[in-house]
Amino acid sequence: MPGDPEDGRIVVVGASLAGLRAAEALRTEGFTGSLTVVGDEPYPPYDRPPLSKQVLLGQAAADSTGLPMRRDPDADWRLGVRATGLDPLAKQVMLDDGGSLPYDRLLIATGTRARPWPNPEEAALDGVFTLRTRDDAAGLSERLAAGPRRVLVIGAGFTGSEIASACRERGLEVTVAERGPAPLVGALGGTLAKLAAVMHRNHGVDLRTGVTVTALRGDGSGRLTGAELSDGSRVDADVCVVALGAVRNVEWLADSELVAGPRGIACDAGCRAFTMYGIVTDDVFVAGDVSRFPHPLFGYQLLSLEHWGNAVEQAEVAAHNMVAPGPLRRPHLALPTFWSNQFGLNIKSVGVPTFSDHVVVAQGSLEARRLAVVYGYQGRVTAAVTVDMAKSLDHYARLIETAAPFPPPPGAADRAVAADVPLPSDVPDPKGLSHGPTVALTGYLPDRRLTVVRPTG
Repeated sequence: MPGDPEDGRIVVVGASLAGLRAAEALRTEGFTGSLTVVGDEPYPPYDRPPLSKQVLLGQAAADSTGLPMRRDPDADWRLGVRATGLDPLAKQVMLDDGGSLPYDRLLIATGTRARPWPNPEEAALDGVFTLRTRDDAAGLSERLAAGPRRVLVIGAGFTGSEIASACRERGLEVTVAERGPAPLVGALGGTLAKLAAVMHRNHGVDLRTGVTVTALRGDGSGRLTGAELSDGSRVDADVCVVALGAVRNVEWLADSELVAGPRGIACDAGCRAFTMYGIVTDDVFVAGDVSRFPHPLFGYQLLSLEHWGNAVEQAEVAAHNMVAPGPLRRPHLALPTFWSNQFGLNIKSVGVPTFSDHVVVAQGSLEARRLAVVYGYQGRVTAAVTVDMAKSLDHYARLIETAAPFPPPPGAADRAVAADVPLPSDVPDPKGLSHGPTVALTGYLPDRRLTVVRPTG
């Protein structure tokens, strides 16, 4: 950035939670220059977690989920405009309205979108929904309020499970189809997935596991009537919610030479993007769901997260590093955290449950449906998940941060004896699931053949 880092031009692509918090933090950090925020939706940044909870339950309107501003970022908001390309040499972001935005430093916070049903004709049937945006939630909530005969949810990850829970709370009949062996197994492993399956069925969900939906069917007027499953059965439903995970919004970066692929944009711990040749940039930063970053507690593998807390914390680190001199830059080392409310249970996690080889029930029990499960990898604690026992999570976070031995010693408030015998964590291959994990450890596999040019002479 020319001259003082506190001035110049910063462009944020993504009017998201991460984009908003970064814009606010830039001003807090003393940035006084031009700040532009680009967003493809016509709305100011809004909160997504309520969309699958309060909005679907009819407890809040979709248009009431706007994020409060901690301070006015004094930004030029370009809403309803999509970024279509990036020229890193000219330092310009191309837009779908034909314009372009010059920048001195750029923050990419484009997040994810819902993975669509793969057959476009079937996806276009009246009654087929995905859930990611404010408009998605408004449309689905309206349809649920009308009292459909049965709702089919495809995919039993966190989003699919929360949708099923909301439908049952509304008194609607629900069928959940999941290719994996149980709900949430890709995120939490086999032990807690067994509890999740019990909770689905105890609350009246028609849970079908180990099956895929092979086709969605409609009537002659284009209205959904049901689905066919891989086991030969058929589900009659007039609403279907496709919950097959998320797609990172990186296509617009195809010609940018950044490491941008299906798992997101690779960056260093300071949120600086990598080029496809492994060179860290100094003017392009990444934050939120679209990022992949290394974490020393998890083998320096690249973490790909879809977590609210990560978006906020990473955005603030990115903003700081965009304006701070090199020696004052700081790393993004926060522990991943996540929460979900479903079927009357409060599920919270810290660390990376999929980075594990064993688990142990450290407090409570599966039978009591109130417990803390601790995950370990090669003899150290790497994650913990609590069910209706959130007050214990800080204790386990400290164990993760200090690489405490696994299984953990007694120490949590209501556990004075040693934990149960460790069991295999039973984390499945994500390829066997309908939905993707909300936390993934990823390497980088180039999607094109690179040519290495060696100097001559």
